[in-house]
Amino acid sequence: MRLWELIRTGLFEIYAHKTRSFLSFLSISIGVAAMLYTFSQVNGMFVQFNKALDLVGHGRLEIERKEDYRSRGLSPGLTYQDALALRRLMPELHMVSPVAQQWSQRFRYGGFSSEEPVLYGVTPEWAKRDWVYTLRGRFINDDDVLFAKRVCVMRMPGGWDEKPWWAVFWEDSKYDDFAAHNDLLDRQITLGDNLFTVVGVIKEPPRDKDPRWFSREWGSPIYIPISTYQKIMRLSNRGGKPDEVREINIDVGRGELVPAYQRRIKAVLLERHRGEEDFKIIDFRDRFQNILKNQRETARQVMAVGIVAILAGGIGIMNVTLATIYSRIKEIGIRRAIGARRRDILLQFLLEAMTLGFFGGIAGIALGYGGIWYLGRRSAETLAALELWHFAATLAIAVGTGFIFSVIPAYQASRLDPVEALRYE
Repeated sequence: MRLWELIRTGLFEIYAHKTRSFLSFLSISIGVAAMLYTFSQVNGMFVQFNKALDLVGHGRLEIERKEDYRSRGLSPGLTYQDALALRRLMPELHMVSPVAQQWSQRFRYGGFSSEEPVLYGVTPEWAKRDWVYTLRGRFINDDDVLFAKRVCVMRMPGGWDEKPWWAVFWEDSKYDDFAAHNDLLDRQITLGDNLFTVVGVIKEPPRDKDPRWFSREWGSPIYIPISTYQKIMRLSNRGGKPDEVREINIDVGRGELVPAYQRRIKAVLLERHRGEEDFKIIDFRDRFQNILKNQRETARQVMAVGIVAILAGGIGIMNVTLATIYSRIKEIGIRRAIGARRRDILLQFLLEAMTLGFFGGIAGIALGYGGIWYLGRRSAETLAALELWHFAATLAIAVGTGFIFSVIPAYQASRLDPVEALRYE
């Protein structure tokens, strides 16, 4: 029997058992869709990982305070002076960017007032890190820091390029909405009790196109010179340490230099902190790996759902094949009697099952592709992360499932005795 005739016979039998075939078809489709989604997420995850790592820098370190550390009273804490010492002792470093942070400075302009903005004290080196912004005006410069000028840079939200479905639940804060609809460049604003001139406005990229992964600063930041920040903290009498910073971001350059610089930085800070290790030095690559670990766990769970659905579809195919065989025993006997070989019978039932798997796979690819486009947080990037071999692999899995689960029933059909098959009622 020719191959086309075998396929045509298979399609006829699938149509003749519509309900059972549909259930198997549906299970295969869901399994293939889940696997395609997993492929896209895992591949997209690594694409985003590489983009974010290139943006952050392979030699990126972050020095933070240990929140649960009990000080012996010897260390001044993590301070701006630590950053200056590291810059002085290691001038070859690409970036040494201290960041101080204050949440409770009320923003006022005209009749608008808000406590939502977060005040950041920074240096010009902040602009070396994760720069994805569009700048109007200028950023903080060395003179601003040297003379503690009352200037600031505001950050505007980027909005959406192509708004995903779930963004209907996203609502910008009142401050973000105000900043987006008012041009404050070269205007004077009030932060707390202090008057500042807005010398720059930086706008984020669209949220769905932002190449940063996790290294972005959340909230509604306003950036001022770190020396001005310290001066405000001293005058505010809020307590605490005016010179203290939240973190110091460092870029050592190449990734292979990170371990050596970690040791050097630790030695410098231990000496400055009088032996108290009240800080931690974080390799950004480790942080990325932790996020990747969580993403992989999610991918494994989705893959498990796909495998279960594929297995359910395979069992359904086996059931359809067995039912087809028992309903066609006499036909098998007649075919054997007029010269069909066992190989022909085996091939016929295998092709029927593989045809069902093939069309289930095609439907699953369409379902998965549509689901990825609709549900993807960054649809364009997720779809771009799919490669041709992903489609080929999922289709091969579907066809392979049909083949594997029909081998035993097809083999049994090919081993039927022709005489006994002709007697079967």
